[in-house]
Amino acid sequence: MPGIKYEDFLDLDYDPADSELVCWFHVEPAADMDMESAASRVASESSNGTWAELQVEGSVTDLSATAFEIDGNTVGVAYPDELFEDGNMAQVLSCIAGNILGMKAVERIRLNDCEWPEKLATSFPGPQFGTDVRNEIFDAGDRPITATVPKPKVGLSTDQHAQIGYEAWTGGIDLLKDDENLTDQTFNPFEDRLAESLARRDQAEEETGEPKSYLVNITADANTMLDRADAVAEQGCEYVMVDVVTTGWAAVQTVRERCEELGLAIHAHRAMHAAFDRVPNHGVSMRTIAQVARLCGVDHIHTGTADLGKLENEDTVGINEWLYSDLYGMNDVLPMASGGLHPGLVPELMDRCGNNIGIQAGGGVHGHPDGTHAGAKALRQAIDATMEGVPLTEYADDNPELATALDKWGTDTPR
Repeated sequence: MPGIKYEDFLDLDYDPADSELVCWFHVEPAADMDMESAASRVASESSNGTWAELQVEGSVTDLSATAFEIDGNTVGVAYPDELFEDGNMAQVLSCIAGNILGMKAVERIRLNDCEWPEKLATSFPGPQFGTDVRNEIFDAGDRPITATVPKPKVGLSTDQHAQIGYEAWTGGIDLLKDDENLTDQTFNPFEDRLAESLARRDQAEEETGEPKSYLVNITADANTMLDRADAVAEQGCEYVMVDVVTTGWAAVQTVRERCEELGLAIHAHRAMHAAFDRVPNHGVSMRTIAQVARLCGVDHIHTGTADLGKLENEDTVGINEWLYSDLYGMNDVLPMASGGLHPGLVPELMDRCGNNIGIQAGGGVHGHPDGTHAGAKALRQAIDATMEGVPLTEYADDNPELATALDKWGTDTPR
């Protein structure tokens, strides 16, 4: 009987097949381990190896992952397609981002990027709408769509929440958005908030002549999310919002299936992502999280502010480019920029990220000295000025809301 050893999972002359999932890891070996030994253990533990040399009847090596490239601390690992269950993201991640993150053989390990083969990628549905929401729902033309979260983000009553939404919508905001931790609390129950906010949405649409919508947070257990998605559709809303990391990818896939039946778009909030991606040499990158989200079928996802806002960011521009990229005909995803944005940051944000994005500002709208309505107008004015190629200070001459925002915040980034 042939033995299966760690070194059987390393072949630096191997050329991955087109059908294989290729993953790129940052690896820092443990003190008593060289890079080749660590790389072979990554491939072994994430496929069909174990710590003991095995004596196996017949061959199972065709199901072994192969560490095929080592470049400094970067390790490439190729996984045979047969290792994965089609359309099961939980199972895929249990392989490529599972036990290997806790192995003693590595001091640090981070899944940085994936190259998805066609068969595996297309076993997932991908987005139903993607960036087409800008025109299919909002008729926004070439400009970014806008969103805002009522502030304070939790604690407002249903009436307060809906009124703030109305003021934001009539000021030019496209989307009212729940905060990630607002679901169905007693101070602002889900069903009441949904009904009252949409009633004010309808009023705002009639007054402005512009389509408006609401990113209502349905995050809960999977069955409750399905019930809430049904309620959203019955009330005539176009969106649901899901905290995709905390609720789990299997639940996201379940919601995606129901949302296709209902014709609803999915706004993905990435709360908890930093538990995986903030440490630059360990965990799972935001790039990979965004890839998983696209495959599972979200239409928007927060990808950061290209270092302009209050949160730590990875390569926002590179992540956005991947979300736009061709992936075997799969729809793309609209990146949402959020976290400490205000009107003075809009030109630089759009210069770095382009127009095919969503811009969400919370404090940068509601913290305007003249209130939410004026703050919404200022954000929209900053976008309009940037689209027209007019400096904000010049545009502010005829737009007092923008002038006031610039006086308050300038172009500084918050912390």
